Amino acid sequence: MLNAVHKNPMTTTKYIFVTGGVVSSLGKGLAAASIGALLEGHGYTVTLQKFDPYLNVDPGTMSPYQHGEVYVTDDGGETDLDLGHYERFTNTVTTRNSNWTTGKIYQTVIQKERRGDYLGRTVQVIPHVTNQIKEAIRSAAKDVDIVLVEIGGTVGDIESLPFLEAIRQFRQDVGKENAIYIHLTLVPFIGTAGELKTKPTQHSVRDLRSIGIQPDILLCRTDRFLDADLKRKIALFCDVDEEAVITAKDVSTIYEVPLVLAGEGLDRIVLKYLHLPQSERRIGAWEALVDRVKHPVDELTIHVVGKYVGYEDSYKSLNEALYHGGFQHGLKVAITWVEAEALEAPDGASLLAAADGILVPGGFGDRGTRGMMSAAQIARERKIPYFGICYGFQWAAVEYARHVAGLADADSTECAPDTPTKVIYKLRDLLGVDDLGGTMRLGSYPCRLVPGSLAARIYGSDLITERHRHRYEFNCLYEPALTQAGFSISGRSPDGKFVEIAEIPSHPWFLAVQFHPEFKSKPTAPHPLFASFVDAAYRHRTGHSARRAEASETVA
Repeated sequence: MLNAVHKNPMTTTKYIFVTGGVVSSLGKGLAAASIGALLEGHGYTVTLQKFDPYLNVDPGTMSPYQHGEVYVTDDGGETDLDLGHYERFTNTVTTRNSNWTTGKIYQTVIQKERRGDYLGRTVQVIPHVTNQIKEAIRSAAKDVDIVLVEIGGTVGDIESLPFLEAIRQFRQDVGKENAIYIHLTLVPFIGTAGELKTKPTQHSVRDLRSIGIQPDILLCRTDRFLDADLKRKIALFCDVDEEAVITAKDVSTIYEVPLVLAGEGLDRIVLKYLHLPQSERRIGAWEALVDRVKHPVDELTIHVVGKYVGYEDSYKSLNEALYHGGFQHGLKVAITWVEAEALEAPDGASLLAAADGILVPGGFGDRGTRGMMSAAQIARERKIPYFGICYGFQWAAVEYARHVAGLADADSTECAPDTPTKVIYKLRDLLGVDDLGGTMRLGSYPCRLVPGSLAARIYGSDLITERHRHRYEFNCLYEPALTQAGFSISGRSPDGKFVEIAEIPSHPWFLAVQFHPEFKSKPTAPHPLFASFVDAAYRHRTGHSARRAEASETVA
């Protein structure tokens, strides 16, 4: 990551469209983010946008097992997890308009039709839906040199056809010298034959060409580098320049992807095809990061107690933020996933026996909540560093109320609507609101910290802003009972309405936050809470600070 750069006023905005073929989950989002990072390394400003072909207006009401993490933007957008990659790899700050779904596009078109904006015309996929898609793309082009647009899904899916048609038209609109198509495809190695096969790539490009899009560059996902003969064959059958057949090789860390693509010359080819000057490439920060990632001084284990641990993408930003916290100290963070419900079994506590630190992340609903409380109790009683995020904050507060403050029937109205001791209850602003989509406290809000608190020491500031996604809050009526028992409220909204951070001063490191700090962590700029938590966990395991590990690395 480099310092922010500013748009060249003499440059026409350029567009890069990234599509995928053969199978899903090849890594289009990571590819787009990596290209963005490389282009920033050449001094260009970039932004990124994702189009998803499903009919949901946004992923906010989708199960994490269906969609993975819901990434929250500063302006309160509930978006695809790929936007997290965009922000972690580049300097772009995404918004709710950085992610469009079929549902959101159609909703906008239908609202226009109801208002009479189409002047009595028959509203059709072409031109009205495709025009709306193109309008969304143009809206992202303000004050940037290059817009990267990722089209979700796989070429050949019926759901993504309107988006593909729109980007086909878009190149005609802006001129061929101002837009290129990059297609990510699969070149599998067949073990029994002992060779790489190009036929899936040929078929994928054929499908793309059948709808009028000729890719300019092919990113070939594979487990080994493609030799010159194979690149020549792919170039011949897919009608692309041989230099534009790029190996997108599997890597041990996602942060190595920009370096692999740079090694293949992708950034220089992109600049050439977009008719942009071949400025000097500056990726020293990425090289240093990858070297640090690949050569840790020591390691530790964080146990994450969650509701959706069967699908790791449910906590994508959380995973990466933990790793970032380790990068800062030269440490490898290993994550042990613990199903919250499993802690409710009689021998559940044994699952946390080897934990250097315990983290309880966000979630919704009653399932597993007693296990989350158990995790907080175990961390509190055994002096294990504890980090609660969103739901992990709420159930840490309930656990403390029950077992320390003497409020035996303390609970959350999300799970026990009739509890007499509503330590956690529905946001007062949402009383009477029953719709689930987009109705939470969403986006970036300020938080004022208590001077001298652990939180204030970690942040080095008394006023912060963090991103939120929650429907329930801490009930301040119970604050006196908890604080008299040793619980400390160390952060709240400037108007005093919302409790944002709680900690236990008598504990080595026990911090719980209502917001989601993982959304603001970057590999080259780890979030201070995660860096401090990893340091505390390492200190719990070894008896000394992670700074000692950094020092030993420097000496070595």
